[in-house]
Amino acid sequence: MLRATALFLIAAASAAAQAPDWRLLSNGLVIPDESYADQPYVVKTADGAWLCVMTTGAGAEGAGGQHVISLRSTDRGRTWEKPVDVEPASGPEASYAVALAAPSGRIYVFYNHNADNVRQVAGDRPAYRDGINRRVDSLGHFVFKYSDDHGRSWSARRYDIPQRDFEIDRRNPYGGKLKFFWNVGKPFTLRGAAYVPLHKVGGFGEGFFTSSEGVLLRSPNLLEERDPEGIRWETLPEGDKGIRAPEGGGPIAEEQSFAVLSDGSLFCVFRTIDGHSAFTYSRDGGRSWEPSQYMRYVDGRLMKHPRAANFVWQCSNGKFLYWFHNHGGRFIREHPKRRTMAYDDRNPAWLCGGVEAGSPRGRVIRWSQPEILLYDDDPIIRMSYPDLVEDGGFFVTETQKEIARLHEIDASLLSGLWGQFESTIVATAGLALEVPAAGQKMPGSASAPTLPVFVRRARKAGQAAERTRTGVSLELWLRLPDGAPGRALVDNRTEEGKGLLLSTAEGGAVEIVMNDGRTENRWRSDAGLLQPGRAHHVAVIVDGGPAIVSFVIDGKLCDGGGERQFGWGRFSPYLLLLQGGPSLRLAADALLHLRVYNRALRTSEAVAAWRHGL
Repeated sequence: MLRATALFLIAAASAAAQAPDWRLLSNGLVIPDESYADQPYVVKTADGAWLCVMTTGAGAEGAGGQHVISLRSTDRGRTWEKPVDVEPASGPEASYAVALAAPSGRIYVFYNHNADNVRQVAGDRPAYRDGINRRVDSLGHFVFKYSDDHGRSWSARRYDIPQRDFEIDRRNPYGGKLKFFWNVGKPFTLRGAAYVPLHKVGGFGEGFFTSSEGVLLRSPNLLEERDPEGIRWETLPEGDKGIRAPEGGGPIAEEQSFAVLSDGSLFCVFRTIDGHSAFTYSRDGGRSWEPSQYMRYVDGRLMKHPRAANFVWQCSNGKFLYWFHNHGGRFIREHPKRRTMAYDDRNPAWLCGGVEAGSPRGRVIRWSQPEILLYDDDPIIRMSYPDLVEDGGFFVTETQKEIARLHEIDASLLSGLWGQFESTIVATAGLALEVPAAGQKMPGSASAPTLPVFVRRARKAGQAAERTRTGVSLELWLRLPDGAPGRALVDNRTEEGKGLLLSTAEGGAVEIVMNDGRTENRWRSDAGLLQPGRAHHVAVIVDGGPAIVSFVIDGKLCDGGGERQFGWGRFSPYLLLLQGGPSLRLAADALLHLRVYNRALRTSEAVAAWRHGL
């Protein structure tokens, strides 16, 4: 039975009263579903409403009864009208819908449909002991319906979109007569043509999909053709190989997401199982693609990303946003003959800002250092399949596969991301201490600033603790006289060890220790970044919202490099505070400048302070 919208809104409002951080998942507005909820994607209709299409069902993902619904909102997602079935729950599986609004006002919705009611297909052993896969939501026909009343109803008939056979189709157990595929990429338009992404699948086995690649279904006349039977389609790229992982990468290249650049070039990003997302460009409308590469920041470092959806969005200001998870999850091998796939660790979600730049090949996107966009207190929660909506602000949808939500993004986070490429503004909000004073030398100690409480007794009866979701940051310049580990740089600890310590660590790293007298937490920066005798900028961000500590060194967010999966670390959500003794001891022979903040700096603020210099 459909969940009651009012109850969801009450629950969300209650959560918001307890926790002020807009990034916390439970502070979002719930989009109603039946139980399972996937791909809550939104298009704006010609009558000004938001139309959300979603895959839902009473069971879990892939269960019988999975179908597509649509919902309208006329108040930017605060409330939703009664859902409308695009396909009924009583029919064969209908899944993974994406929508496109045509200039005429007609809305198209594209989705998988198990029209032939196939109940089982061949699956690889040992993943399927009997060689049969009974999950049948990623095969069959790719179809569309349309609405001419802004999503209030849908055409009675569905229409097949033909797919040209590729090598991956011919190699499946059915020689391509039965096709395996799905889609999460949103449609787009280019030079009067409509494009709908599709992810072709070679087979089912360990990790569910055993091989995959991306294609585009292009229609030259969908945007103006009123007769759905007159819509023409072609499958791109040309040839019989789709968008694949970089040379030498694994067999997985899926969930392609696309953006159109100002010169008409297409940018595509997708997930792999290599610990990194990958990208490619097309300069001829998708007919051919440059060799795939792994995603990189503007500084040239590889981005880390597990087997999870990652999305690019083109914004109305001509800039871009990129959703990913900022760690290098890969295969987890547990047995010589079996392997599990790294689908986990989708919390938090991170966001990069992108700006266009020129290149000999055409326009390209340069990517900023990332910020935490959304998080949940439960580290096991997996948020994914987001969509971006611009309407008097920026909004993002996401789903945990059981609850879909809408979140408004703080505009200053976005301006900070896009401003990283030139901003030199040093943050003053929350600045609790700055030493030395102008024209002075670094002192050996200073009066310790008052730092915020992370956990306090709740004022409401029956609640023993309440997280303030505050933070603390150290932002400093240093020049180490040598590479010796264990040098205390900033230290306010008491004799019992209560407080915080920033010290040097093995291998050219720094480490923060946080102790409230009850529990101790510590995390190191990436190794090899600090060289004796050279000036370096270090920002240590202790963010009490997601309970994550991160390091930004010389304008780069530590990501673990080749040594570890994560560059950022979690600390106990029950850490009370970092206030130590009355004095802050400082390494005058190593520190050049220090700022202490009683809040968590953003990555963008740390980058700007590095650009500002000493």
